[in-house]
Amino acid sequence: MAQDNPSDPAIQASPAPVQYDRMMVVLHWVLAIGLVYQLGLGLWMDELPKEPVGYRAQWFNLHKSIGLCLGMLILWRLGWRVTHSVPMAANPRGTWQHKASSVTHWGMYTCMLALPITGFAGSNFSAYPVKFFGVELPKLLDPDPAWKSVMSESHEWLASLFMILVLLHFLAAVWHGWVKRDGLLRRMAWGRANID
Repeated sequence: MAQDNPSDPAIQASPAPVQYDRMMVVLHWVLAIGLVYQLGLGLWMDELPKEPVGYRAQWFNLHKSIGLCLGMLILWRLGWRVTHSVPMAANPRGTWQHKASSVTHWGMYTCMLALPITGFAGSNFSAYPVKFFGVELPKLLDPDPAWKSVMSESHEWLASLFMILVLLHFLAAVWHGWVKRDGLLRRMAWGRANID
């Protein structure tokens, strides 16, 4: 009778988890709350008057400060995502649903990375200092109105794209949770996450 070979890749491969680990769940929900807040704040403060002096600036500095924090969390989440196993996809590979899910997720990751970069670069190209919760950060770039405009427009365009992708992500979650009822949402449930 043949014995199992422990070096056999089929034996060594552990099955894909059925749920994201606790760190991924925490990062998902903290980023979800923070990013939705940032999008709302960005839309609201865009309409703020420039008078009285300083009122608009304090909201912009808050937006920039939160954006830098979220940028660090996004890098952490990406690092965690590529170094930890994830649950199997709900749809078989090759289906249009799987392709749409992949495009949406990687589109959201791209926006999440590019938004803080364009925001920070745009702020550095402006004549105003970048303040992190009141602490002035060193200027990394010389003021340049043309590049400031490019970065600001890119930031706004990316924010619009990100809002569309978030809406698609939310609608897909609703469809899986309340229409299809396939248990997909349990993969990211707060109270059930695996401890890894």
